[in-house]
Amino acid sequence: MAAWSRRDEAVIPRLAFGVDPTRPERYSLRQSRYEALAEDISAWAGDAARRGTTLSLLDVGCGWGPLLRYLDTKPHFDRLRISATDMRDAALYRKELYEEYFIGDLTGGYPEIASSSYDIVVCEQVLEHLDSLDTAIDTLVRVLRPGGTLVIGVPIFLPPLHLARKYLVPTLARLIGHPDSASHQQAFSMRSFLRELRKRPELSLVKVRGFRIISGGLLRRLENYRSWWRFNRRLGEIVPAACIEIQVILKKAG
Repeated sequence: MAAWSRRDEAVIPRLAFGVDPTRPERYSLRQSRYEALAEDISAWAGDAARRGTTLSLLDVGCGWGPLLRYLDTKPHFDRLRISATDMRDAALYRKELYEEYFIGDLTGGYPEIASSSYDIVVCEQVLEHLDSLDTAIDTLVRVLRPGGTLVIGVPIFLPPLHLARKYLVPTLARLIGHPDSASHQQAFSMRSFLRELRKRPELSLVKVRGFRIISGGLLRRLENYRSWWRFNRRLGEIVPAACIEIQVILKKAG
C-alpha cells in the first residue's frame, strides 16, 4: 500500500464534523449549531425509542438541508419522521427522506399544516429575514404539539448594536450598492429576542446557548481542532448573550 502524502490530503475536501461540505474546517464554529442540535434531537429520539415511539419533526426554512445532513449521521435517525418547509423547492440533500415538504412563506401562517402536528419544530436562521414576527412565531407554536419542543436560532448583537444593525446597516448597504447586506429585516440582542418569545405564555424556556463569540480571520485555522470547538461550546453555554448567534430551546405547555 502506498504511503499517505500531504498531496493526497490536499485533493480530499474536508467536511465540517465529517458530514458538511459547505465548510472546510473540521469543527466549524459557523456550523456547530447544527451539530449541537442534531446531538440533542438524536438523544430525544433515543428516549422515544425506549418508549416504543417515534418523533415527528418540522424543519422550518430547511434551505439545502443542513439539519437533515447532520441528523442522518446520528443514532436513532430511524426514530424520526422529518418534514420541512421552505420558500422554494430548493432542498438538495436527500430530499426523498422528508415525509412532507411544504413550499410557502412562514409569515403566511402555513394554513395547510394542521395545528399540533409535530413533536419538535426547528426554525434556524429564518426569523431575522422576515418583515414581521408575530404570525411567524405564532405559527411555530401552533403547529407544535402540547409538550413538544421548539428550537429557534437567530443571530444576535450586544445592545445597542442590534439597533444599529436593524436601522442603520440596511440603509447604508443600499446606498453603497450591497443589497445582500440588507437581507436581515430584524436584529436582536438576546434580551430583546427572549422578550419577544415571552409574549407566548404557553412557552417555557428550557435553555439558551450561544455559538461563536470570536471566530473567523486568523482564528479560523483553530477550527480544525476539537479542543477549540469544545472551548467555544463551553463559552457559549456560559455567556450566550455575547455570542454571534444563539439557539433557544423551549417547551410548549402540555
